[in-house]
Formats: sequence, structure tokens, C-alpha cells
Amino acid sequence: MPENSLRDFTNDHSALALNTATLGHNVEGQGAGWSPEQVIDACAGRGYGAITWWRREIDERAVEIGERTRAAGLEVCGLCRSPFLTGPLAPPSRRDVLDDFHASIDMAAELGAACLTICVGGVIEGSHSMRDSLKEVASIVAEVAPVASAANVRLALEPLNPVYGGNRSCLTTVRDAVDMIEAIDHPALALAIDVYHVWWDLSLGVELKCAGVGRIAGYHLCDWLADTSDVLLDRGMMGDGVADLKHIRHSVEAAGYNGFCEVEIFSAGNWWKRDPGEVLDICVERFRTVC
Repeated sequence: MPENSLRDFTNDHSALALNTATLGHNVEGQGAGWSPEQVIDACAGRGYGAITWWRREIDERAVEIGERTRAAGLEVCGLCRSPFLTGPLAPPSRRDVLDDFHASIDMAAELGAACLTICVGGVIEGSHSMRDSLKEVASIVAEVAPVASAANVRLALEPLNPVYGGNRSCLTTVRDAVDMIEAIDHPALALAIDVYHVWWDLSLGVELKCAGVGRIAGYHLCDWLADTSDVLLDRGMMGDGVADLKHIRHSVEAAGYNGFCEVEIFSAGNWWKRDPGEVLDICVERFRTVC
């Protein structure tokens, strides 16, 4: 698939989706604090195609917010996220992890989300072993996959940048994510590919082809700033960093993905401090010109 055959977003940005983290809604006290209704109306008015919500802003309103999103002509392309499954940020016991995992699946089903993102968590405390941590992740995901399937929820494993290996994700490469999906071998499992986490990986295209057609459930847009001040909360707007955005999308689309492109920017010092309307407008402009 030559890169000049990429989908053309120059005059049609209906494939653009908002992950509400871009407005700071994944962190308490960040952003302008827009309500879900304000987000829906602003995205619909600007021609976005979909929204991915975070659990903390949904609370007990999953059915209502899902219906409100679709009534505005938008899709719910995802829900963020499962609990961390291992490591220092995970719930204290496997039973607690499973209970919260089941709750996130229930919320995704009520919301009508196309997928639930899984950020797997870091190295098991005291183990010093990425390998053992990945085995535990696979065990938990394999146990939960039939539950997700029964609820018609797709589970999107998201490998994170290796800088998060210790605390947020022992799953750091697309290769390991594909291997895990193949080992579990359940149709509920897929990949979420995020520019922030894969921009450096020269084997991305090969690994995505190995995954096979239909294995990508989400594609997340942002940029990696060359002089980032915070590896968690200083993501760049598309075009402001060093990632080869069109080449990355070529790898994703060559693997058969033709779904939404979801802007997900964690930016406590910049984009979360701006007017949300300005942020949404710039997302549209950058999507049409550099993505």
C-alpha cells in the first residue's frame, strides 16, 4: 500500500474522533471542566465523527451519555480504560483487579463503546520480571475475554512507550501485544495503536501485518515533543513534534484499519490550559493538514 493511497482527510474530517483526555478530562481538576453535553455539542458542531470517553466523567450516566452522543450524530469509539492489571498502580489483589475490570466492561457495554482500552500496568512489585508480569497480564485478560465477548465489548490492548515499563505498562511493544493476542486466541481481543507509544518503533509495519486484518480496534493521534518536559503530561499536538505521522498511519491502514483517528493529548502545561473550543478547532486543522 503506497503512502499516497492513504485516506484523504484534506476536505473530510469525519474520521476524526476526540479522546476527552485532550481536554484534561482524565485527571481530576484539569481542563475547563466541560460537561459531557458540552463536549458532545462542540464535537458535533465541528464535524467530528466520534468520541472516546473516560470512566471518571461517565460515573452512573453511561446509558444516557451513550444515547446523547449518538443522538448528536457521533459514535462512541471507545472507553478509557480498564484498571491497571499488574504493578504499583493496580488494585491491591487479583480479585480487586477482576472486579474493576468487570465494572469497566459493564460501563463500556452500557455506553455502547466500540472498545475498552487496556493499559496493562507495570512490573509486579518485587518480581523484577517483565516476563512474569506479562504472564500475569495474559492470565487476567484470558479470564476476562469471554466476559467482554458476552457483553459485546472489544478489548483493545495498548502497548505503551517503554518509559512506562516500570509502573504503567509492562507491555511495551506491538510485537509483545500481538504475541499475547495470538497466545490467548480470543476474538474479543484487538490492538490500540497510539502514536505516542509507537512513533520510535521501526518494526511497526511488520508487526501490524503479522497481527492480521481486523486486529486494530483504535488508532490514537498526538505527537512526541523533542524536548518533552514530562513523559506523561507533555504530549504534543500533531505536527509539533518529531513523529512521522503519515508513515505511522500508512502502517496502520496497510494492516487493514479504516476506522476513526482519535486525538489523545495529555498536556497539563499547554493544551489543558487553553479554551476547549480552540483545542478542538486546532485538532481539526492539524488532522486535515499533517496527519
